Amino acid sequence: MQKYILIIGACGQIGTELTLALRSKYGNDHVIASDIREGSESLMASGPFEILDATDYDALEEIVAYYEISEVYLMAAMLSATAEKFPMRAWNLNMNSLFNVLNLGKEKKIDKIFWPSSIAVFGPNTPKTDTPQNTIMEPSTVYGISKQSGERWCEYYFNKFNVDVRSIRYPGLISWKTMPGGGTTDYAVEIYHKALAKSAYTCFLKEDTALPMMFMDDAIRATLQIMESAPEAIKVRSSYNLSAMSFTPAQMAKSIQEQLPDFKMKYEPDFRQAIADSWPSSIDDTNAQQDWGWNAEFDLEKTTNEMLVNLSS
Repeated sequence: MQKYILIIGACGQIGTELTLALRSKYGNDHVIASDIREGSESLMASGPFEILDATDYDALEEIVAYYEISEVYLMAAMLSATAEKFPMRAWNLNMNSLFNVLNLGKEKKIDKIFWPSSIAVFGPNTPKTDTPQNTIMEPSTVYGISKQSGERWCEYYFNKFNVDVRSIRYPGLISWKTMPGGGTTDYAVEIYHKALAKSAYTCFLKEDTALPMMFMDDAIRATLQIMESAPEAIKVRSSYNLSAMSFTPAQMAKSIQEQLPDFKMKYEPDFRQAIADSWPSSIDDTNAQQDWGWNAEFDLEKTTNEMLVNLSS
């Protein structure tokens, strides 16, 4: 029997590319995109779309029943920088949407759930280098608090109700297809657009702020890979550490200057610096490698090349 998949938050930075990847794999009509607003032309033209408020359980339940959905990817969330401005709105969206989906799983109305966590679950007391899978967390942002709470609830619903929920802690994500949505690592996408348009960029983080990052193709591949793995392979039911590369804004600027020698970078740190300072500079993802065969393909040089080539054209 062919499965039907629902993506909630399909118009966001990850959701857009994930929708298209799933449609190319399972067929356009078998992947239902949904969001609170319409998305890009390519997304809207590629298959079924529903306007959906992720915090509305009845509306969600109706779509699940109508399309006979078996898998849900919950990508709707308010990200780190935006969540600091609207704490209660962020908490309500990030937590209520998760409970809605977990409860559908508990009631056996869906079979499998993907929910993304983030490096934001870590805090100032977390070991900064090669942050292990299990460690001190103590997040200091609204987004991080909601993600850490979400991890605990995912594990709880798996242990108590056998809900097949799977999760990875995304690092900062870099894509040429979609613009970022209010996160602390957004500079790593904006920089390429400004490098090509103006040969200059003013970064909102200090030049030596190392953060874990990942090219979007790797993130999508990891998401599909964990969801396609046998249930017994998924030994972590909170969320898996995931790693690809770590670099500073200065290192990123240098990688751009190798192709665009006239590119200039300035630094004017803002409130996002404090958020970045509370996060790890690199991640140990041994568990993901061992349990379901994860391995990143993109480093900084390959990412820069891919971004500049695609954005230029």
